[in-house]
Amino acid sequence: MSDKNKFQPSKKLVKADGTIAWIWEGKLHNMEGPALIPEGDKRKREYHIHGIQYTEDGWKEARRNREGLPWYKTAIGQAGQNRN
Repeated sequence: MSDKNKFQPSKKLVKADGTIAWIWEGKLHNMEGPALIPEGDKRKREYHIHGIQYTEDGWKEARRNREGLPWYKTAIGQAGQNRN
């Protein structure tokens, strides 16, 4: 793979209050764990993929389904709409 086609890795940003944010292409994004980790016990970590926030369970499901065809190109996605 040439250098032009390589994806840039997510960048880890640490804010002054200790909050850790993972940024990719200007959006919160981390496929390996939470993309936003607020410093403090009362706040919850947040999971984001391409800037879209997910619950922890939703993030795990999206991460599990990251390979293969998109839903609209599968037989299940095409079965719902008949173009005839």
